[in-house]
Amino acid sequence: MSDKQNYGPRSRELKRNFYGRLKGHNLKPHQAAWLDEDLPQLSPGPITFEDNPDRTLLDLQARFAGRPIWLEVGFGAGEHMHHMAGLNPDVAFIGCEPYLNGVAMLLGKLRRDPRPNVSVHAGDARDLFDVLPDGCVDKAFLLYPDPWPKSRHHRRRFVTPEHLGPLHRVMKPMTEFRVATDIPDYVRQTMEEVPRAGFEWQGERPEDWREHWSDWVSTRYEQKALREGRTPHYMTFKRN
Repeated sequence: MSDKQNYGPRSRELKRNFYGRLKGHNLKPHQAAWLDEDLPQLSPGPITFEDNPDRTLLDLQARFAGRPIWLEVGFGAGEHMHHMAGLNPDVAFIGCEPYLNGVAMLLGKLRRDPRPNVSVHAGDARDLFDVLPDGCVDKAFLLYPDPWPKSRHHRRRFVTPEHLGPLHRVMKPMTEFRVATDIPDYVRQTMEEVPRAGFEWQGERPEDWREHWSDWVSTRYEQKALREGRTPHYMTFKRN
C-alpha cells in the first residue's frame, strides 16, 4: 500500500509501492504445488499489469454467469471466505490476499472441502479495483486488516480514500460493507473515513459493534486478539 498516489486511474504507467509481507516462512513443497496447480484456475480474470496492461475491465458475466459477487479484501488464511462460500453456494466470491502463505492455506482448505464459487486474486486489492466494473459487487468484507499501528503508517491502512474510493465505485448502491478489527485506533479511523467515502454506519449506538454477525465464523486473527485481551469490533456500513 502506498504513501503516495503517483498514478491516475487505470493508467498504463501506474506504479504502486506495496508495504507488508508477501511471504513468511518457506512454503512446504505441497503448498508450493497448490499455488502452481490450483491458483491459475481460480483467478477471476486478468488483473496484474503483466496480464492486463491496458486495464481492460473483467467480464464478470462470462466468469460468474450473473451470480451476485461478494468481495473479501485480505482474506488471511481463508477461514471466513471458505465458511461463507459454503453458506452461500449461489454467490460468487472474490478473495484478495497478497500474502502467499495465507493463499496457500486457503488452497489447502479448498482441496479438503471444495468451494466451486470461490475465486482468488493473490495480489494487491488496488490492482483488482482497477479492472472491476462500476457497481458490480453486492457485499464486501474487510476483516482484521493489517493495523499499521505507528501513526506515520496510518495512511497505509485500507480505510483511507485511496482504497475506499475505488471500493465505493465497484459496489452497488445500498449494499453492505462489513469491517472487523480489534485495534481501537483502527475503529476510530474506520468510523471517520468510511462514512466520508459514501458509506453509512448501520448501528444506532456503540454497543452495536460489539456483537458479531449471525453468519460469522471466528478466524485465527480474532482468536489471537482474544487471547491477548483485545476486544473485537464489528462494524456494518451501507454503500450510499
